[in-house]
Amino acid sequence: MELRALRYFLAVAREESITRAAERLHLTQPNLSRQLRELEEELGTTLFIRGRGITLTEEGQIFRKRVEETMELLDKARTEVAASAQDIGGDIYIGCAETDVMRIVFHIIKKIRDQYPGIHIHLTSGHEEVVAERLERGLLDFGVFMEPTDMQKYEFVRLPETDTWGLLIRKDDPLAMNPSIRPRDLVGLPLICSNQELFQNQLAGWSGKIQDKMEIIATYNLLFNASLMVEEGLGYAICLDKIIPTTADRPLCFRPLEPRMEAGISVAWKKYQVFSKAAQIFLNHLQSNLTGSN
Repeated sequence: MELRALRYFLAVAREESITRAAERLHLTQPNLSRQLRELEEELGTTLFIRGRGITLTEEGQIFRKRVEETMELLDKARTEVAASAQDIGGDIYIGCAETDVMRIVFHIIKKIRDQYPGIHIHLTSGHEEVVAERLERGLLDFGVFMEPTDMQKYEFVRLPETDTWGLLIRKDDPLAMNPSIRPRDLVGLPLICSNQELFQNQLAGWSGKIQDKMEIIATYNLLFNASLMVEEGLGYAICLDKIIPTTADRPLCFRPLEPRMEAGISVAWKKYQVFSKAAQIFLNHLQSNLTGSN
């Protein structure tokens, strides 16, 4: 299967038109159509539904996802190889959840960038499943994971700070008068929670017998939109501290859970990983700055 054919496939999938794709690729329409037919024959399946426009079949959608991942890996490899022949530079790919503890990582990155301005950082924000999948596929160099997470298949270092779970509340809500939030305070409240399964289990352990009386009306993977739901009076978000601003000019406040529920943070990478020069520099700085703190 030729790389050129994969690029042609992606062009048609994005344009949803053989005519427009042919113009963009500077090919004749018959030539492009032939290339697509040969690709389908090689795969033994139909990738496109041809009509007034052109859309992907279910198999075509699956194939597109994998081809895009392949192209991303090839671009990453090309950048790393080019950087290895030049002054130290290149790209570092990091996946992370939303957490204020990332400031520690960014402090290390700032030191690296001061020394090696040719190094560039690419962040992917998302919950644990997204980060783990991209790390496994080689699309990320490092993943930042929040406890509880099974770290047995990774090498990792723990960051020296933890995050605190609590409740995001409107300041005009009577519950905002409480210095902390106990399980009984959540009974009957419309709650907005993280959609991560491990967090749900952790919350169940914290709430104990109250769990059956808690009403979760919505879930989120990133907190910003959930905070807007709180602002609009839809509910109360169980979340980590310091992600959403709660300064005096803001409508929301944060109250920690009691008993206190904290989350440790680790920076992980695949075992036996072969790093680019840029990623290796980051790892060296990470270990020298943090290993003594663990």
